[in-house]
Amino acid sequence: MSEAIPEPVDAEFRMVSVPGGRIHVTDFPGDEPALVVMHGFPDDSRIYDRLAPLLAPRRVVAVDWLGYGRSDRVESGPFDGAQHQRELRAVFDSLELGRVGLAGHDASGPDAIDFTLNEPGRVGHLILLNTYYGHAPAGRFPEMIRLLADPGLTPLADAMMDDPNQRLWLLNHTGRRWGLDAADQQGIAVASILPQFYGDDAQPDALAAIRAWTSDLFPALDQQDAHVAAGDLAALAVPVTLIFGAADDYLSPSLARHLAGLFPRADLHLVDNASHWPQWDQPEFVARLIEQAAPK
Repeated sequence: MSEAIPEPVDAEFRMVSVPGGRIHVTDFPGDEPALVVMHGFPDDSRIYDRLAPLLAPRRVVAVDWLGYGRSDRVESGPFDGAQHQRELRAVFDSLELGRVGLAGHDASGPDAIDFTLNEPGRVGHLILLNTYYGHAPAGRFPEMIRLLADPGLTPLADAMMDDPNQRLWLLNHTGRRWGLDAADQQGIAVASILPQFYGDDAQPDALAAIRAWTSDLFPALDQQDAHVAAGDLAALAVPVTLIFGAADDYLSPSLARHLAGLFPRADLHLVDNASHWPQWDQPEFVARLIEQAAPK
């Protein structure tokens, strides 16, 4: 469906062994503390390709979760909610990372928060980009994600995802809602999203991983609510920076303000002329925000 996107320059590419296979890590060498960045449901670590070079001379480590991007593929089956925590620990140990800045976008925001709760000594700053945590009145998921997450609609979801044309219709509908241009060869849809749903010259599709992760969405929200109710986020001593594209109608500025209120030390920045991927839409501005929030 798309041509492979050229690899970022001045980066080292590693395969890190984790339970279940090997994950691909793009390591932009530079000064410590490193910034570890993670992707969400429909994409891979290439969502940070425009941002990472602008953070130089800081080291940036971008992770493809198992089953996504250039990581090993997974068999169909239920998603283990602790899998990403294990993958992150393996990356930290393999790359011998000290305390880092940890950035989560979309569905990896909860991963970043939970890792910080579990490993507070390893995270010096938490950065959240257009994400969510638990149920919130202001939170709204794209229709495609709700379709894939609802167990009552699994037969319909299976039928639509098994049909390449229906799958493309779903992607185009969701992309239009986010203001994406699917025909833009330099856009994030071609760079990072379409390869997950159709594969390309460099990778097979990531459908098994997408279906497994999205199917765990609603149970995961309940677990996140339990952390909020227990006061775990309110007790977090790590500074938190929220950077949200202001034009995201799903994970919206209202949701961002709700999330900021869950932490004792949180700063919120809304990025104009940016939708769900502010690090792609406005990379220079996001780089400045990160540098101001977490200086080297």
